[in-house]
Amino acid sequence: MEKSDIHQFLSLACGVAGNLFAIVLFVSPIPTFRRILRNKSTEDFSGLPYIYSLLNCLLCLWYGLPWVSRDLILIATVNSIGAIFQLVYVTIFIVNATQSRRMRVIGLLVSVFVLLGAIVYISLIFFDFDSRHLFIGYLTVASLISMFASPLFIINLVIRTKSVEFMPFYLSLSTLLMSLAFFAYGMLKFDFFVYTPNGIGVILGVIQLLLYAYYSRTTLEDGRTSLLHLHA
Repeated sequence: MEKSDIHQFLSLACGVAGNLFAIVLFVSPIPTFRRILRNKSTEDFSGLPYIYSLLNCLLCLWYGLPWVSRDLILIATVNSIGAIFQLVYVTIFIVNATQSRRMRVIGLLVSVFVLLGAIVYISLIFFDFDSRHLFIGYLTVASLISMFASPLFIINLVIRTKSVEFMPFYLSLSTLLMSLAFFAYGMLKFDFFVYTPNGIGVILGVIQLLLYAYYSRTTLEDGRTSLLHLHA
């Protein structure tokens, strides 16, 4: 096997692995939406994370398509799957929300498609291929980095509460593995706009697992101490 063939195989393997780990993350909200469907109410859940995730997936999907990037089809596939999941979640949310929340989420959903349409139109009409790649690339990096506010919030919550209750291990592990796969994919494709945000994701993922290892042990020791006091 020639060196170029090995390189192509490795990039394909990393991209496919990233897609698989991403699907694990896409299905993680299913228990929440089962509860919404069962209770026919959105309760205190917010639709904003799913609206923002939809926008992020659509933007990254556009970046991965041949009109913007060369040979990044696996970025397009994973984000097309993600966009479908988020759209289903938003639809369920709208159907089961109160009238005021329903109208607000519908307004945000329409805004997402209007914004995406404007970005697609501007990038096609006013930019050539190379400048379009840079324009959309920087938008996707900004969007992905802003999504790291969620892991940062979880990290802060774990440190503050000294508990890993709100940081499921397998979800954190899947996030790390997905970021690691796409970081490697971006490096193999020499694409700054893929490996930069995912490199940050790897760092945050490692921090989450280290915190999990530390505070889960602390939580276990506290639990044992409580049991000893209870039996004393």
